[in-house]
Amino acid sequence: MDRRTFLRLSTSVTAAGMIQSYAAPLLNSVTARSKPRDMTAAEFHAARRFVRTAQGRIAYFESGTGPVALFLHGFPLNSFQWRGVIPRLAEDRRCIAPDFLALGCTEVGSGQSLTPAAQVDMLAELLGKLSIGAVDLIANDSGGAVAQLYVARYPKRVRSLPLTNCDTERDSPPAAVEPVIELARAGKFADEWLVPWLVDKKLALSEKGLGGLCYMDPSHPTDEAIETYLGPLVESPVRKALTNAYAAGMSPNPLAGVEAALKDSKVPTRIVWGAADNIFSQASPDYLDRTFDRSRGVRRVPKAKLFFPEEIPELIAQEAIRLWSY
Repeated sequence: MDRRTFLRLSTSVTAAGMIQSYAAPLLNSVTARSKPRDMTAAEFHAARRFVRTAQGRIAYFESGTGPVALFLHGFPLNSFQWRGVIPRLAEDRRCIAPDFLALGCTEVGSGQSLTPAAQVDMLAELLGKLSIGAVDLIANDSGGAVAQLYVARYPKRVRSLPLTNCDTERDSPPAAVEPVIELARAGKFADEWLVPWLVDKKLALSEKGLGGLCYMDPSHPTDEAIETYLGPLVESPVRKALTNAYAAGMSPNPLAGVEAALKDSKVPTRIVWGAADNIFSQASPDYLDRTFDRSRGVRRVPKAKLFFPEEIPELIAQEAIRLWSY
């Protein structure tokens, strides 16, 4: 048995006792809150805030008090993705969920890069404007790529990292996304994929739509979510161009060379992975577990696809609480 494995096993035994004595009340607290009501789109829009940065006017949602938890959404979603998770954690954390550059209601500056590295720049300035230091990161999909880059660049500014299905250095961009990137480079992705889904919600829920590709519940995403996610992305030629640019920015591999920094990371990390996701490799959670020195292991969620954090928010909340307790 090598030293790293021994240390992991030793840490797991110690952590088990810690969870029983310390985390159990927190976990019970999450359960005792019964089923916090997910925010409606109207409530979400009414609570939106903005901060002006060098990259643009950044839209974000905030709720709760305490240490800051920063939520990074997927593509083509926005911070509305976390409407179920945040109410379950707002008693324990000051929850902040920004819209990435080119997504949601964030207004992008002229000539601004939209790559994952540029998103890291934006997050660093946003947190600086809000006088926030270290955060607990919670991320999904392309937000997971941004989270890894943020950890690599600012290792002392991250307390913990629950990661769900997302890019890794060895799977970025995944093969399933390559047609999206090619269409985006041709300026066609927004019109040929997103507009039809927005117009025809049944198509969006079909096997070839956003729902069938990324959700396990055939009723997801809801009509309200589709409107909230896709509406801003295709509302004008300018926004369509930005949407295409975001997708095109996922290649070449934005995580190339990041592995060494992640191996040196001392950030406690937990990987929670949808086992039915056909977009990202099912080998990726084990890769992440091996790469992060302080990984707390992998939890595979049966039948779950890419955007399962939206469908099972209580699971994400409990995993976050457990990780925060180490």
